[in-house]
Amino acid sequence: MTSDSRHSWKDSPAPASPAQWLSRAAEVAEILGANAAERERAGGSPDDEILLLKESGLVTLLGPRDAGGGAASWTTAYQVVRRVAQADGSVAQLLGYHYLWVWLPRLWGTEEQYKRLETESARNGWLWGAAVNPRDNDVVVEDAGDGLVFRGHKSFSTGARVSDRLILEGVLLDDSGQPTDRRVFGVTPTDAPGLKCHANWDNMGMRLTESGSVDIDAVRVPWTDALGYTAKVQEVRPYAGITTLIHQLVFVNLYLGIAQGALAAAAAYTRSHTRPWLNAAGVSSATEDPYILAAYGELGTGLLATEALVDRAVAELQTVHDDPGGLTDQRRGELAVLIAAAKVQATRVSLEVSSRIFEAMGARATAAVWNLDRFWRDVRTHTLHDPVAYKIREVGDHTLNGRIPEPGWYS
Repeated sequence: MTSDSRHSWKDSPAPASPAQWLSRAAEVAEILGANAAERERAGGSPDDEILLLKESGLVTLLGPRDAGGGAASWTTAYQVVRRVAQADGSVAQLLGYHYLWVWLPRLWGTEEQYKRLETESARNGWLWGAAVNPRDNDVVVEDAGDGLVFRGHKSFSTGARVSDRLILEGVLLDDSGQPTDRRVFGVTPTDAPGLKCHANWDNMGMRLTESGSVDIDAVRVPWTDALGYTAKVQEVRPYAGITTLIHQLVFVNLYLGIAQGALAAAAAYTRSHTRPWLNAAGVSSATEDPYILAAYGELGTGLLATEALVDRAVAELQTVHDDPGGLTDQRRGELAVLIAAAKVQATRVSLEVSSRIFEAMGARATAAVWNLDRFWRDVRTHTLHDPVAYKIREVGDHTLNGRIPEPGWYS
């Protein structure tokens, strides 16, 4: 993966406006899109792709400006994820997850912690990953006096192997070694002793996300990097309550971007390779075939409607970032319902678009050389992250009964 623009980035200032960040994301997407099919088919570790994200500055988008970051909004971050996803779903997932994890100290940490970690991250161009799976108590945390010791195993860890900093999460043990109801987020260098990130992610989609398992063998984290703790006492602010909502909107923009990329790739194929059906009387080009036009009309309409809903959800969540102190339980619940609706819509539309494009392109488009099924494999794999049926139930319960979702790790 080479491009002249990558070299010019070194001599140009960092983007200073949302439009400039989106332009930079478009340059990255162009580079990724040039050989996306070949790279996805080959699999392996996304080392070059991570280097591209770092050289472009996209990893510093949310960081403080005086440390070399972009001080950009989450609205811009989501748009960047969406744009990169149009070219490469795996790289967009790595980037979107990075934005969440680099922001986690601001959500859960003390002011000293998040200012220090955000500054160091922007200055050094770190990529963040995480070994977090709140469904299981598979990692325990022991108080070791001046620090904490994490032990256990995580089945999934998107980006862990290629990250610079890793978020660990586990259940704190009491003095007798029994699990408590307190969970701890700790920040550690990925090359810390006791951490082993495995290259065992071999799923049908999101093949370049390094989402394999992690062994955590007595990894020590100082109390200063245990998020939200001061003198071993944790303070959790209401702002932490939108962690899941931020993450779910990363998913939503990922799905939307992949679907947009699938439709664009299909349209390019149709214009250059697809023939009109033999019964299309008086039509000499596939671009004039009435049924092909109808297929693109239906898929395009679904995407436009989804984009409008997603943009509304992004704008509503940005208001919380702009005024974290104004967050109430009711406001959080209403946002959760809106984001759940956006996820339902983005899931349905991304699966429909990435599947139905073959009806418009024709049988030859299924040839392995085009690798156009990668869009479907990516969204089919990731949309199983947590059941969309439960999002539908949340929207229905609010619509019918006026109830808001209980805050949790998935809602």
